[in-house]
Amino acid sequence: MSNDTLVKPSATLVPEDRREMFLPTLFGLPLLIVAENAVYSLMDRLSPQDYGGGFWNFYEIDGQPLFLAPTSKPRFRIESEITEYRGEVSAEAAGIIATLFAFSHLSFRFESDFLAQGYERLYGYLDGHPEASAIFQAID
Repeated sequence: MSNDTLVKPSATLVPEDRREMFLPTLFGLPLLIVAENAVYSLMDRLSPQDYGGGFWNFYEIDGQPLFLAPTSKPRFRIESEITEYRGEVSAEAAGIIATLFAFSHLSFRFESDFLAQGYERLYGYLDGHPEASAIFQAID
């Protein structure tokens, strides 16, 4: 089988009727509120000029929770003291960056299989992602 025929599955939007279970499944019930707030707070710090709150979409792959992405703008400038990266990325990439940072930052404070597995699943998803290079630079 050639590489041309291998199609990597892409993330899909979590349907409205399953949104309420997304965050507990992604972060675990004990860390639900802390983790959700961490993602939003990190996004505010990562993109202080472009992010000002708002609705977020939830994405999954093969029925597994993957990441959150803001919907307030199509693109976000990532320019913060958290990372040396300076650039503009799609809302999806910005959400991936914020979600990866949340997993990482929280893992230093809490021992949780949800955090480790979520980080590994999302990091693995980046293989072949069109903005993988920018995402890796932003989280490095």
